[in-house]
Amino acid sequence: MYKRQLLALSCLAIGGCAAPHRAPGPAPVRRPPDTTTTALRALVAAGAPGAASLVTRDGKFAASRFSAAGVADLRTRRPMERRDHFRAGSLTKTLVATVVLQLAAERRLSLDDSAARLLTTGHRTPPGLSRGVLAPLSPVTVHQLLDHTSGLFNYTADPALHLTGPGFAAHRYDTHTPAELLRRALRHPPGAAPGARYAYSNTNYVVLGLIVEAVTGRRYADEIRRRVLVPVGLTGTSFPGTRTALPRPHGRAYFRTGHRQVDVTDLNPSWAGAAGEMVTTLDDLNHFFAALLGGRLLPPRELAELRDERATKGVYGLGVYATRLPCGVTVWGHNGDIHGSYARTAASADGRHLVSYHVTTDTPGARPDDDAVLSAEFCPQPGPDADAGTGTANPAADTATDTATGAPRATALATPVPTAPVPAAYRGTMSGAPSRAASAVRSSGWRCDSRSASTRFS
Repeated sequence: MYKRQLLALSCLAIGGCAAPHRAPGPAPVRRPPDTTTTALRALVAAGAPGAASLVTRDGKFAASRFSAAGVADLRTRRPMERRDHFRAGSLTKTLVATVVLQLAAERRLSLDDSAARLLTTGHRTPPGLSRGVLAPLSPVTVHQLLDHTSGLFNYTADPALHLTGPGFAAHRYDTHTPAELLRRALRHPPGAAPGARYAYSNTNYVVLGLIVEAVTGRRYADEIRRRVLVPVGLTGTSFPGTRTALPRPHGRAYFRTGHRQVDVTDLNPSWAGAAGEMVTTLDDLNHFFAALLGGRLLPPRELAELRDERATKGVYGLGVYATRLPCGVTVWGHNGDIHGSYARTAASADGRHLVSYHVTTDTPGARPDDDAVLSAEFCPQPGPDADAGTGTANPAADTATDTATGAPRATALATPVPTAPVPAAYRGTMSGAPSRAASAVRSSGWRCDSRSASTRFS
């Protein structure tokens, strides 16, 4: 008591004592404005039960903007949530391509290697695939598999798989192996000679998954987990194999049959394999593409190969493709769909500005141009929150309290892609790449693939 009184008198004598120092709290991080909700609502109005997007600017993941429209579950009316898991279809291909290019950088394979040679001389020759069965792959190179110029028949176009039509319900839980799917494809004649032209085929990435396993001696999914998921911290991404249920939390997935929306949330994705079985989240998609395009997963040479679209005349790179938006901005990414789910990611060339979005159906009642979501973010209109003509927008007033992090920059290698009219509506299986229409290149659409109306999957 006496000491406290003495301290008080001392403070008065010297003109007062300073207040105890308090460390400042974390600086608030400003989120970008909500640019995509109008486009998401248009998707819902066109027939999608729900749609959600995640925008990241300047590599500041903690300040990412989540937007949503519609519902994740038609029965309970649960809203879309940022943490929801969903099937990503052909977005799987970008991760497979990343691992193949890493193996090329390590000189464990060459992009000019014969696919048949790698499969028959590696650590693991796939059971049921003899040299005779694999002979049609002898003239096919790894590069041609990556950019869809192999000419191989697209196995998901085989009606015996029952991926569409009345047979789907009875076969949605069937188990398939990659070797079986490849044998099915090789029973059909090739669509073109290897290297002759671009033709999107899921068979290409089933073969690449087998090549990863032959070269490394490990399952392709385990190799992606070791080389990509763990280093980048993608905790919401998985490769389910034959597992039919989605990890929690998740919404529902709806597949339109006639005039009915059928709940197809549970299915066996083994028919998709390395071409499209991946389950992920919006956050993981943004983090992955930021790491990939920002140079954290590939050396400069392989990153340049990834974005080189010359062999396909500006249609497709090696697991990614460019989209030239109406405002002139070029973005890089991929899309994908599988029964009941559509997703897409697009990013600036350096991977610091991204938008990923997910729709809870792959067959909306109408087929709006899904570039609208990208344009809403990358081509903002002049206004109080936008900086006209720059392709970026000023942060909004609302804040987040997390610390922002960024990804390193890489040299931009944007390839302009001309636009073409939106193709007519069709039903495809695991379509997830640009297609040619009237000799012009179109880089998006609900299902941007080169297959006929009878095929399915991106």
